[in-house]
Amino acid sequence: MGMRELVNPHILELEPYTPGKQPEGPGWIKLNTNELPYDPPEAVIDAIRLESTRLARYPNPTSGKLREALAAFHGMEPSQVIVGNGSDDILNLLARAFSGSNRSTFDTFPSYSLYPVLTAIAGGKIQSIAFDEDFSLPVSELINSGADLLFLTCPNAPTGVRFPLEQLKALAGDFSGVLVIDEAYAEFAEGNAIPLLEEYEQVVITRTFSKAYGLAGLRVGYALSTPEIVEILDRIRDSYNVNRLSQAGAMAALKSQDIYSKYIQEIKQTRQWVLSELEELGWKVYPSEANFLFAAPVKGESGAGAELAASLFRFLLQSRILVRYFPKHPLTASYLRISIGSPCEMERFIEEVRKWTRTA
Repeated sequence: MGMRELVNPHILELEPYTPGKQPEGPGWIKLNTNELPYDPPEAVIDAIRLESTRLARYPNPTSGKLREALAAFHGMEPSQVIVGNGSDDILNLLARAFSGSNRSTFDTFPSYSLYPVLTAIAGGKIQSIAFDEDFSLPVSELINSGADLLFLTCPNAPTGVRFPLEQLKALAGDFSGVLVIDEAYAEFAEGNAIPLLEEYEQVVITRTFSKAYGLAGLRVGYALSTPEIVEILDRIRDSYNVNRLSQAGAMAALKSQDIYSKYIQEIKQTRQWVLSELEELGWKVYPSEANFLFAAPVKGESGAGAELAASLFRFLLQSRILVRYFPKHPLTASYLRISIGSPCEMERFIEEVRKWTRTA
């Protein structure tokens, strides 16, 4: 019997997640995976270095001190916090706990393409409710979906659009399943969904240290919810799911808010500058409250379209600039998602865009 015959059939059928390209060699400008373009504070590096002397010992199995620090930071109880190996780990636990072949799982489209993969791994099949072109939240459709589990990214990826708290509250108030609000980019936004946790016991909010804290390489994420949901997720969590270095780095990052506040403010200012430059070129750009922009390139009188987006994607790639392109759906095929890098990186990006605009 071959190995493929021994594998659970649903595993062979799923389409794996495709991460953004990780380039090798020098000279690349990496604007494709929404990473922070700045180095972590020295306090974070020092904490990791100190913890590296203790690698012979297992880490705290529950990330207990980090849970306590996160609870204090958000004004909650430690029993309302769970920490994972990136927020993807938390999303995986949620899919394993609340999804499956006999459960109804939904997301919106477009959003984070990992949700269908995690649902499929759990033996389920995700259903999507598509946005209109204005990306307003389809509250009634989501409520009437009958979903046992709903994944909702806010601010949305790939557009950066944030849904108003009033709409999220209307959704949570009449939604009977588990509502997961993925706030990977919340630190760059002007509001968040945390107030919902005071009223709605089925809401889970996930966060990450990979974006605003610039610790994508450490893989630390967490969720805020009720003690009941946290206890359920703890049942299926790996015993030592967050290593010593990651726990120490995240703890130090949480204490370095003054430095990260400056980083975030610079990202916002750079985002606004890039937005203005692209709009001056006639591009359609969604109003983003994340650390990226979702924009439809134009050239001359031809207007936007999938061919132009693909053309610029290839042009930038030849210039060793990486952005993200999602060509498989009409809602995304005419757009590029552009991470906000340092001011110097974004100046180079705009320079290359203007070169492309002048080409035949």
